[in-house]
Amino acid sequence: MSDLQARREREKQQRQDAILDAAETMFAEKGYERTSMDEIARTASLSRALLYVYFKDKAAIQRGIMLRAAERLRERFRAALDAGETGLDKIREMGTAYYRFWQEDPNYFDALTRATTAMQDADADETEQMVGCEMQTMSLMVEALNAGIEDGSIDADQVRDCFETALYLRGALHGVIMMCQQEMGEDGPLATYPSDSLVRHTMEMLVRSIRA
Repeated sequence: MSDLQARREREKQQRQDAILDAAETMFAEKGYERTSMDEIARTASLSRALLYVYFKDKAAIQRGIMLRAAERLRERFRAALDAGETGLDKIREMGTAYYRFWQEDPNYFDALTRATTAMQDADADETEQMVGCEMQTMSLMVEALNAGIEDGSIDADQVRDCFETALYLRGALHGVIMMCQQEMGEDGPLATYPSDSLVRHTMEMLVRSIRA
């Protein structure tokens, strides 16, 4: 790649990032439905015409944010994998990372929760990027499980298949977090129950289910 091509690629990425930054700001302030493409363009300091060069519509921008969210979660899982000593420690760290993702990046967490439906309208490139990122995230869990089996911290008899077990662990924790979000709000039926305690109890139960 020539210097000119590299510069153009950097400029393209910078404009895409500016658009996504602007959209995240506007969606957080006004909500997705009430935000217009004109408002996103103004916030990004771009013309409406240039905005459409990068994203064909608001749904495409939302999918771009979803990919960002997936990348952010992958980064958290990578850090968790590196932080744990044994394989079981790594899995525990990933559970904590997922919980913190919900606490610290709630908009991204919600974006990923909606991604399955939203990605049905994605083009081939968007789908490939999202699926690739998601598979990389799951492969980090598989790597941790394999490490635990090898170092003896995880019971091989409890892990029939590492990928299947990774799906179970993440799905179970996600389900409890979603219950906390939907039912333990200010008006929820379990509003007075400490969600932090429940999530941490869930993580400990999941760890126990595979511990050697």
